[in-house]
Amino acid sequence: MNYTDAQIWAIIIGMGIGTYFIRFSFLGPLAGIRMPAWVLRMLRYTPVAVIPGLVAPLVLWPAATAGAPDPARLIAAGVTVLLGYFTRNVVVSILGGAGTFYTMLYVANL
Repeated sequence: MNYTDAQIWAIIIGMGIGTYFIRFSFLGPLAGIRMPAWVLRMLRYTPVAVIPGLVAPLVLWPAATAGAPDPARLIAAGVTVLLGYFTRNVVVSILGGAGTFYTMLYVANL
């Protein structure tokens, strides 16, 4: 089925609005409520739990290699973790991991 540009943008905007309201339905009613300290402490770890869950399948079973582990991705992930651990800087670790990844792909294609 072929969609026009307007239809594609309508779908994207509709999905964005739907996603916003799904999340708001859970978090919106809590806006005026003061949460206990232990809940706030646990919420701090949400990104730390979600990001590896999103990235791990892309590193371990990448679609680019038909699901086979790729040394370039594994090395780049290792460098990213090490840079994050030692520098405590997200930007440095992301840029270092990306640089390592593209360097490894370049070296593999020589």
